[in-house]
Amino acid sequence: MKNLFFVVLIYVFVACSGSKKVIQNTTPNEHTTTEEKENAPTVTLPVEEKAPDTTIEKVEPKDEVEEVSQQQKETIVTPKKEPKVDIIEAFNHQSWNDLLQKHVSATGTVDYIGFKQDYLVLKLYLGTLSKNIPTENWSKSDVLAYWINVYNAFTVQLILDNYPVKSIKDIKNPWDLRFFKIGSKWYTLNDVEHRILRKMGDPRIHFGINCASISCPPLVNKAFTAQNVDHELEKLTINFINDTKRNTITPNSVQLSKIFTWFAKDFKTKGSLIHFLNKYSRITINSNAKKSFKKYNWSLNE
Repeated sequence: MKNLFFVVLIYVFVACSGSKKVIQNTTPNEHTTTEEKENAPTVTLPVEEKAPDTTIEKVEPKDEVEEVSQQQKETIVTPKKEPKVDIIEAFNHQSWNDLLQKHVSATGTVDYIGFKQDYLVLKLYLGTLSKNIPTENWSKSDVLAYWINVYNAFTVQLILDNYPVKSIKDIKNPWDLRFFKIGSKWYTLNDVEHRILRKMGDPRIHFGINCASISCPPLVNKAFTAQNVDHELEKLTINFINDTKRNTITPNSVQLSKIFTWFAKDFKTKGSLIHFLNKYSRITINSNAKKSFKKYNWSLNE
């Protein structure tokens, strides 16, 4: 009986030892062979619950990034081209500019009937011109812009006061009519053109003043100002000289507007007439080119 008990005890001991060996071999470790690792069963172990991480994440929220970008925009100055410095105007021509924008086309066609409807607005502008004659403190650009606007605005008034007319020449002595006052003095259009503007020594004024006729340089639909007068006169001169309706230019012959013979002296201050034309003409004219002048159309520019 004792022998049987010892046999059973030995059997139980052996069985328990074999079971422990199996459990140990089912968990691969660093000493386990590759074959053993591949054949080893997958054991899912319970995951130990960790305490919440209180560290700050490195990735910022999208809205925070946008805020930083906006702050950078406000503090970082992007280099830009130097803006053109605004010139302080001695006189405000805005009301005249508004009238021109409203009643003159881009090609210079004038709506005199429309001007008639805004006659009081025009008269108000003319009144401010009359009361604010240029002083010695005005810049040359201010003075030039002022007198060109005087000539053009009072020419429009002259037409309106005699409208309807087919031509400015239907009015008796239109350029010698002393009908407007600047400061304490009464003026004619000839006074402004010949005794003021031409004496300023810039022949381009002939393409800025308008005599209300088809063959004249078109009335530009913006007011001259101290800031734009040089640019506008340059542009108007180029456009007029290269306008095939007013001038026909080839290398060996030119048919020109009579403006170039009436005021020939103004265009020869720095050389010949051909020299002046070649500064602006898209076609180079030979110095010995044949010159002739076109018939002038005095019909109203409407």
